Amino acid sequence: MLKSKTNPYSIMFGKEPLRNIRREKQLRQVIDDFTMPEPMMQVYMITGVRGSGKTVFLSDAAAFFKEQEDWIVVSISSDGDIMDKIISALAAEKTLAGVFQNASINLSFFGVGLEVSGAPKISNPEIALKKMLESLKRQNKRVLIAIDEIIKSKEMVAFASAFQLFIRDDLPVFLLMTGLFENIEELQNVKNLTFLYRAPKLVMEPLQIRLIQEDYEDALEVDSETALKMARESKGYPYAFQLIGYFTWKNRCRYTDEVRKEWRVRLSDHAYDIMWERLSEKDRLVAYGIAKSLTHRTAEVREFLKLSTNEFNPYRKRLIKKGLAAGDSWGVITFTLPYFDEFVRVAYEEENY
Repeated sequence: MLKSKTNPYSIMFGKEPLRNIRREKQLRQVIDDFTMPEPMMQVYMITGVRGSGKTVFLSDAAAFFKEQEDWIVVSISSDGDIMDKIISALAAEKTLAGVFQNASINLSFFGVGLEVSGAPKISNPEIALKKMLESLKRQNKRVLIAIDEIIKSKEMVAFASAFQLFIRDDLPVFLLMTGLFENIEELQNVKNLTFLYRAPKLVMEPLQIRLIQEDYEDALEVDSETALKMARESKGYPYAFQLIGYFTWKNRCRYTDEVRKEWRVRLSDHAYDIMWERLSEKDRLVAYGIAKSLTHRTAEVREFLKLSTNEFNPYRKRLIKKGLAAGDSWGVITFTLPYFDEFVRVAYEEENY
């Protein structure tokens, strides 16, 4: 039975799905920290594997602050000149144009149409943005900058450097950035961006199986046993949660072997293949050892790979930091993603045998 005429699940990355299990605890953490009268935290970095819900979380946070009267939200991509984008976005706000003109901030150099007679043109984007933020502070406004999927670039480094100074000068600017672990780490390693090391990370961990089960029962009207089976197969991975729901809905809310095959193929083609390509040769070898292990004990994996503890541990830690593996139990390592062990075995053997 189809409860909805429109598929409530999405298989497109970056698109806000109709069915979304919100990460309330982490969202509340950001809201509470950013809305304090004297905020001690003005930046959060959101990280996780591809398909872990980083963009959806960013959208949820941005949506909350857009509804707050004293907040201005600027959502931009990480490509191109970031500061120019922020200047243009702020200048485009009708309610702010007068604020900037009254502060004699001549932004005509940036092509935004805000020219102030008698005021010199500002050509340096960092100076322009600082003046804009100072004028907004006098109006008791706060600015949230939301950047999705950051990468290290000269523009990103320039913006991060400027943002560090804005914080030092007690300006009302806040930053949410999403990114893969390796991209965030690369940006953190830039000299003079030490404030990013102190910035907290929000890791998009697996969703609760119970919440996924309840969602499937409500949206698809499947029985609780089937919903639990579907939820467990997803392992809490948000993209798998969407895929399973999407293809089950297409199959008139029946979860069959054909549906299971369909979503697993899509998972490999649109998520796992890209993750695999981004792993180093040694990362892949260690992942293969984990996939071949019967007990998932690190000692067994090391023995299979003929690696010493010192050789094995750095790559074990890398896979955990990337969000692909979990090592919560002492001496045990497992994959966090559904059917990833099967994918790794096939991918590695196709490349090496």
